[in-house]
Amino acid sequence: MEPHAARPLEGRLALVTGAGQGVGRGIASCLAAAGATVAVNDLAPTRADAVAAEIRDAGGDAFGLAFDVTDADAAQTAVGDLEIDILVNNAGVPPGGGRPNRFAQMPPEDWQLQIDLNLAALMRLAQLVIPGQAERGWGRIIQISSGASSRGLAIGVAAYGAAKAGGEALIRHLGVEYGPEGITANSLALGLMEGVGRAGDPAVDRLIRGVPIGRLGRPQEVGEACVWLASEAGGLVNAQVIHLNGGTVFGR
Repeated sequence: MEPHAARPLEGRLALVTGAGQGVGRGIASCLAAAGATVAVNDLAPTRADAVAAEIRDAGGDAFGLAFDVTDADAAQTAVGDLEIDILVNNAGVPPGGGRPNRFAQMPPEDWQLQIDLNLAALMRLAQLVIPGQAERGWGRIIQISSGASSRGLAIGVAAYGAAKAGGEALIRHLGVEYGPEGITANSLALGLMEGVGRAGDPAVDRLIRGVPIGRLGRPQEVGEACVWLASEAGGLVNAQVIHLNGGTVFGR
């Protein structure tokens, strides 16, 4: 289907992981507003279904697709028969937010979880969607990454940063390997986003003072960047890491 200028993703099917809240919700809403049908993934079916219903109420097209992205069998069952044109790999924070810890004191199961969620899940989903994209001659893969991938931070997120950096490396290779088949792959490395704490909290205020534009990022801004990368207008961008951080160097 030829996309309309006001709805550049008309006729495309997008999968957004971790889209039941926060940044993922913003991404799913923006892709739907741009004309895509959105498969809203979340670990919790109630969250996935609620966001899908919210999108439909706004005039978009979406359905809930709850599964654990770290579960290979669940991912295959959920995604295997879908013709996914746009994969936005957003799920990246473990239930409960994970446990920040200095690396030498970090239990192996904690850093393994970060690898499973932020690297292996991306690899798995990319393997599931790329063959169909290549057959159709068009596809978009977008990793939601973090500034923690490119700068060392003394806040206990070494494993998270390492896993995100691995995902960015994978994206670069995918873009080069599959660009000739009409598929682009890019990463959006986020800075500090809304939701890191309560407004007026002194700790949050200190973080905001470190952002040159004087505020935190908004989920819709990430969503609009995803729309651009997924559209024909963003088709020249491939195998890149783009930092959305207001000029700050701090991680998400």
